[in-house]
Amino acid sequence: MRAKDASRKNNSSNISPHLFIAFRYLLGRAREGGRYLRGAAAGIAVSLVPIVVTLIVADGMIHGITDRYLELGTGHIRIYDFFKKGLDNVKLLIEAKDGVRGAWMELDGMAVIAGKKGNTGAAIRAVEESFWQDPDTLKFLTVVDGQAGIAADNEALLGEALAQTIGAEIGDMVRIMTVRVTEDGRNIPRMTPFKVKGIVSAGYRELDALWCIISYNAGRRVFADGLSSSFLMVKITNPYKNSDAFADDLFSLLEPGYSAYTWKELQRTQYSSYESTRQILIFIMALIVIVAAVNVSSATAMLALERRRDIAVLKAGGISPASIRRIFVSGAFFTGVIGAFVGISIGLFIGVSINQIIAALETLLNFFIGVFNKDKVKILNPSYYLETIPIVIDWLAVFLIGLFTVLCSMLASWLPSHKAGSLKPLDILRKY
Repeated sequence: MRAKDASRKNNSSNISPHLFIAFRYLLGRAREGGRYLRGAAAGIAVSLVPIVVTLIVADGMIHGITDRYLELGTGHIRIYDFFKKGLDNVKLLIEAKDGVRGAWMELDGMAVIAGKKGNTGAAIRAVEESFWQDPDTLKFLTVVDGQAGIAADNEALLGEALAQTIGAEIGDMVRIMTVRVTEDGRNIPRMTPFKVKGIVSAGYRELDALWCIISYNAGRRVFADGLSSSFLMVKITNPYKNSDAFADDLFSLLEPGYSAYTWKELQRTQYSSYESTRQILIFIMALIVIVAAVNVSSATAMLALERRRDIAVLKAGGISPASIRRIFVSGAFFTGVIGAFVGISIGLFIGVSINQIIAALETLLNFFIGVFNKDKVKILNPSYYLETIPIVIDWLAVFLIGLFTVLCSMLASWLPSHKAGSLKPLDILRKY
């Protein structure tokens, strides 16, 4: 036991001087070589700022768009009745299950909608009225004009972009053209008038440009059998983590002929596209970190060159080459840690304040450009992007970015540290 305690004391006494000397080199005076490591730390910090900001903005955009699709469009889970047994009894069964926030009957189909300025294709959504009173629906739905509720079967809600396209306003009559199948199998156009009760916005142009919302009963009247899709939309407590397991539970609960699909399956192509874009952006930004790590290698080499006399004295005093290498690797470690901390902190601050920064830039640009051009500049044009970027911080990804930075710094310093440990003290002392 005494031998082990003595060895532990010896190990601690061997390690602590290495860290002390490495930290002293990093914080030392510029002429003593500290400027090299501090410059490398600054380079790392600058390289990490755009990575963290890109991560926050990309995650915010993905979650912002996905949340709108989940709460306003697809729901969390959809139940389809392929054998036409009926969804009414299934709805009561699912609503009674723990973890279900709500279930609504919906019928979707495509049609042509006509207004004062012309006509265009639209996605007709016939949903039970209670869906538009759901708190999570109202959280993401903005009423631009009128009301969000549908009180009668001849009333409709229009997406903001769709209303602008056909020139519809509150109180106007719009006509929805669908197809009716006669008894002899012929397809005949059917024109059904609806009064515009409200103009709404999901905050995302792709949804607003298509939506025409009517009551569920009106949808059953407008669409012929086989020309629309009917399903039960279900919302659960935690769609991002529990949707797959919950869908499996619902599937086992239902009779044969019913199928349950999660939002990940319904939006697989779109969500995979978002994730791929995010990963590519982070990969490109990670290359900048690798370039910054090369600066750590150069800084370590220059530091070893400046501190050759110190290395010679230490080795003459009995310090092994491995200990010399540990001093410079430790210096690279501290360089990476400080650079990562500063860069990530600045990146988090900018990412959290991104909406305010964009608003300030728009104000500044409009102030200068307004003298020559009356059109206002919009950095995030709501016609193509979200009106505001939700702030989403993936702390695990931030930690991994910082860890990757420190590891790259240490790996980059290995070669110059090895050369420093191989220096011959007598040759250096004779020269200096």
